[in-house]
Amino acid sequence: MTVITSSMAVDNKKERIRILVLFAVYLICLFYFLFFSEAMGRTDAARQYRYNLTLFREIKRFYMYRRIVGYRALFLNVIGNIAAFMPFGYFVPKLFFRGKNPFVTVLLSFELSLLAELLQLIFRLGCFDVDDLLLNTLGGFLGYLVCLLFGGRKRGKTAKRKK
Repeated sequence: MTVITSSMAVDNKKERIRILVLFAVYLICLFYFLFFSEAMGRTDAARQYRYNLTLFREIKRFYMYRRIVGYRALFLNVIGNIAAFMPFGYFVPKLFFRGKNPFVTVLLSFELSLLAELLQLIFRLGCFDVDDLLLNTLGGFLGYLVCLLFGGRKRGKTAKRKK
């Protein structure tokens, strides 16, 4: 039988608050890059509806024209979309009990990505892209795996036991 001391409860609460603050900072940064970053092409100049509803079309196009658009654009489109949602997949299981289920984390990643894509379409910022939905959701799943592999271990697992 493990005895939970008050210091363990305080440590857990502090850790949860740290994770919650980091999660909020992550969401603010994600929101900025998705809707306001000029470096990501979020300017007033291209205020038109743009969308891609064919899976792998944009990924294939970026790969085929990588020498023209540049390897940086290919990297940002593919790896950037995955990396952008990895923190989401990492934080959800740490903050929410239901997030410990991989299906729930993947579903929430998809839903957040869909919301972002729909908002980009509605406000004509960027492009609604099903490839982004796939890559963002994959990023959420990979973040979940990172949480399982590296984030699941608790420091100080040597809890005091009653004799």
